[in-house]
Amino acid sequence: MSAEFQGYEQDYGVLSAEITGRIAKIPKLSADEKKQMVTAVDKQLEEAKELLEQMDLEVREIPAQSRAIYSNRMRSYKQEMSKMEADFKRSRIAYSDEVRNELLGDDGNSSECQLIKLREERAHLLDNTERLERSSRRLESGYQIAVETEQIGHGILENLSQDREKIQRARERLRETDTNLGKSSRILTGMLRSVSETKWQDGAF
Repeated sequence: MSAEFQGYEQDYGVLSAEITGRIAKIPKLSADEKKQMVTAVDKQLEEAKELLEQMDLEVREIPAQSRAIYSNRMRSYKQEMSKMEADFKRSRIAYSDEVRNELLGDDGNSSECQLIKLREERAHLLDNTERLERSSRRLESGYQIAVETEQIGHGILENLSQDREKIQRARERLRETDTNLGKSSRILTGMLRSVSETKWQDGAF
């Protein structure tokens, strides 16, 4: 394995641990602190994605007999990245104590059930949004496959059309050859008949 991959992997490990820790803190922060933390985590997630892209490029340079091991590791890192992004989305909609008190006032403790229900509804909405995004990606992928299949089919039809034209030209040449052979046969038959008649006449004398 290249030293570059090891360096990227170590950087990603440190960065992902820091991102995970910050995501866990977001719901507990005040509004201003939460905004700053969200901005910082956004930036770190982009850095983590760039590291994964660099690691992907390095894996492609690894010999085929060893590549499968690192490909599996990359899949694990990408799954971890997806989980961090999902946790980040959830943490951004989770209410801090300060926001909860502003919404519920002095009766915040007695309204805990309402707050829990609200969180569950928001989490459910987020899950639905994520499912819609996944469905959209699958539809886009399916559309791309359909376009590629249509292009391949169009190419096949063009090739078949060209082959049909070649076969038609070959048939025309074959018919012309048959015609020429027929003419040649008739000419040769006439010549043979003429020679035979000449010999017969010579013999008669």
